[in-house]
Amino acid sequence: MTTSPERWIEWIETNKAMWDERVPIHAASDFYDQDAFRAGKDEIRGFEAAEVGDVTGKRLLHLQCHMGQDTLSWARRGAAKVVGLDFSEPAIEVARGLAAEIGMGPDRARFVTSDVYEAPSAVPDADYDIVYTGIGALDWLPDIRRWAETAASLVAPGGFLYVADFHPFTHVIDWDGTRIERDYFDPRPVVTDEPGTYADFEAPTVNNRSFERMHTMGEIVTSIAAAGLRIEFLHEFDATLFQRHGDLERGEDGYFRVPEGRPRLPLMFSLKASRPR
Repeated sequence: MTTSPERWIEWIETNKAMWDERVPIHAASDFYDQDAFRAGKDEIRGFEAAEVGDVTGKRLLHLQCHMGQDTLSWARRGAAKVVGLDFSEPAIEVARGLAAEIGMGPDRARFVTSDVYEAPSAVPDADYDIVYTGIGALDWLPDIRRWAETAASLVAPGGFLYVADFHPFTHVIDWDGTRIERDYFDPRPVVTDEPGTYADFEAPTVNNRSFERMHTMGEIVTSIAAAGLRIEFLHEFDATLFQRHGDLERGEDGYFRVPEGRPRLPLMFSLKASRPR
């Protein structure tokens, strides 16, 4: 299902207003803990580091980078050059400030403001060894096929796209984790209007309306393959970074899972897709 030009503009502008307002809340939150990040905290999850591999000397592009902490963590891990892209100018300003504070000049880390679909004309290079998108990015895309084409166009020969995100199936389960509340195959946008933010549920906010779309796993994988990349793997995980449902329990490793003894569910996934040399 495609989105009309009018709805596309409404979608992006509405979401941008919502995210812009939440940037200072996120920057000051314990959730993002920017003081710890300045002190050297690595934001990259263990499974991401293992699956992406050694980034030493690589050029990495992070799409929908928010405030850039993951982006800069890849630079700390040895990437020769990282570029973070996000449509929120306040988020990019925070990212640039963090880069300066930890001594990452524009030769190592650059941040640009752009809608993700305009990335090819916004980023400083035509192609990258690694195009990366992190947790919680895909839901905000009105068109997964166009996103896949955009991301694939930025992967250099011999390079790859790496995606880690919430599993689409998590969106159909209610908060109690006891029943199906949404149609997995419904392509219509999910429009919400709730105050606060995942980093601070009690934060007073004004711009609360937002658009999301629950792309199926089949749509995600097929779109990436159709864009000319070769799927190297698709991994599904029974753990997640956030308490997506009220019945999930947090383990000693910090991840949330279904209580022991109950049937497990796919909660996150990761995917790697490469471009032949």
